Amino acid sequence: MKTAERYAKVVERFRAEMPVAETELHYDNPYQLLVAVILSAQCTDKRVNMVTPAFFEAFPTPEALAAATPEDVFEKIKSVSYPNNKTRSLLGMARKLVDDYGSEVPDDIDSLMTLPGVGRKTANVILSVVYDKPAMAVDTHVFRVAERLGLTTRSKTPLATEQALVKNIPEEYIATAHHWLILHGRYVCKSRKPDCGNCFLKDLCRAYPKFKKEEELKKELKK
Repeated sequence: MKTAERYAKVVERFRAEMPVAETELHYDNPYQLLVAVILSAQCTDKRVNMVTPAFFEAFPTPEALAAATPEDVFEKIKSVSYPNNKTRSLLGMARKLVDDYGSEVPDDIDSLMTLPGVGRKTANVILSVVYDKPAMAVDTHVFRVAERLGLTTRSKTPLATEQALVKNIPEEYIATAHHWLILHGRYVCKSRKPDCGNCFLKDLCRAYPKFKKEEELKKELKK
């Protein structure tokens, strides 16, 4: 199957099977989403959503967060992964937002990436979710699913995966495709045990024959 045909079929299938796809992080404004995405690094969205209500009550604005002490911030996020590093990132981010951007979350990738705790992936999440721009944030789920489906081939870096996806997915679907791939990787195409039996893409999946053979072998060994 040619690359263009594979992309077209995958996009068509996602549109039919997952017409609504959006972030599972809870937020009410760009500042809140930025905080939530920083907290979500190597942490589940479920855990972040448990932490953020009290956090936003304590620090409802960038100004409030910028004026906080490390101890105050740490106390609110200590149950997430790497709370010390994230405390520093959140405080630095808030202070730079206040000082350099008038407390407004930027809408371009270069400005976003000047904020402490914001790398390319986080910046692309903000651009796609908040500003509906054709940006593709590549996390471990997107990286894995794109490779298994054959949308990328032996990509060595998230940037290479991002560039391939942005090149081949129609622009109007890129922001949504980010969520398609994340959600599919989170709930179906899991890292250690993909649920191929419930996958609506398995007939298009380049990795499925391998997983099918492994599953059949396991069944034979159990006999």
